[in-house]
Amino acid sequence: MENNQSTAPYKLRDLIIYFLKLGTWGFGGPVALAGYMHRDLVENKKWITEEDYKEGLALAQLAPGPLAAQLGIYMGYVHYRLLGATLAGLAFVLPSFFMVVALGYVYTLWQGIPWMQAVFYGVGAAVIGIIAMSAFKLTKKSIGHNYLLMAIYLVAAVYTVWKENENVWLFLGSGVIYWLIKTPPKKMPLIRKGEVASKSLFFPLLWSTTTGVSGGKLSQLFWYFTKAGAFVFGSGLAIVPFLYGGVVKEYGWLNEQQFVDAVAVAMITPGPVVITVGFIGYLTAGLQGASVAAFATFFPCYLFTVLPAPYFRKYGRHPGIKAFVDGVTAAAIGAISGAVIVLARRSLTDFYTVIIALATIVVLWKMKKTPEPVVILIAAALGLLLKTML
Repeated sequence: MENNQSTAPYKLRDLIIYFLKLGTWGFGGPVALAGYMHRDLVENKKWITEEDYKEGLALAQLAPGPLAAQLGIYMGYVHYRLLGATLAGLAFVLPSFFMVVALGYVYTLWQGIPWMQAVFYGVGAAVIGIIAMSAFKLTKKSIGHNYLLMAIYLVAAVYTVWKENENVWLFLGSGVIYWLIKTPPKKMPLIRKGEVASKSLFFPLLWSTTTGVSGGKLSQLFWYFTKAGAFVFGSGLAIVPFLYGGVVKEYGWLNEQQFVDAVAVAMITPGPVVITVGFIGYLTAGLQGASVAAFATFFPCYLFTVLPAPYFRKYGRHPGIKAFVDGVTAAAIGAISGAVIVLARRSLTDFYTVIIALATIVVLWKMKKTPEPVVILIAAALGLLLKTML
């Protein structure tokens, strides 16, 4: 039976409050945030089933845009459909948006934030420990002792470390391979023509909306960040190279140092890493620029989540579809685990950062109820202290 709000074990208000908290205190980027949602919504609260979570994670990996935001939107959709998806997405994104706008104001007022680099020195190392633990838990829960899924997982992890990026074709191929091996196709469920037509309407709508924008800095921001949200695959920092090419090289909205600071802001604030677009928009065109950049980036990913969601809900229990989702999920978690190594190489730059990361892993392993924000605050203090002493 398809889930709906009458069978939901929680109220919509409770879900909104949860995502407000996650958006306010959820550090660690997409890997950690996906892990928090699994821990909180699936394991602890039992609001979301394991199957629904896997469907959401698979959909978030297959569609372009920020993984954590799309997964949160799908979690809202599970029982409360469009209203739940919309409110969950807003609750998740708005806290970090307000934070980066405030930091943008301080940044422009003080002409730079050198202290933030010191904070990031400690926080970045702790974040590696947090996402490593999240990746481990997801792997243990979803892969288990299934050797075929483990092989898919390892291939995706190695590819991500090698290329330092995620490939949607790898996810799709993994799903198809596992489907063909696990449940060879006999008869696939059909989707009515009307459903295909309604889904395909999104693409001309997006195209007409964005191509009609021309001239003016706000218009340029809207068009550019719509492309970033609609056509960049991969989670979290995967969007950074795309942003660098346009923001620094093509349009010259920010210089090199400002762009590095923007990425640092995204990493030391909670919520989705992609919220750095709000900071970039603020430095470029003030509050209007921040609002336009954030909306243009997140709205396409919202559409890419809620439009295919009914078909995931309707056909997700079919054995063939389920096998496909399991294959995609294994590749997704492999890519997430590979991303931990990629990020570690960039963040763990010396002996002290390695020690902070290892200490974070040990603390989270031994003291399972330790709140991540406490770890982040301690790491920030250590970063300031070490940078002052070194």
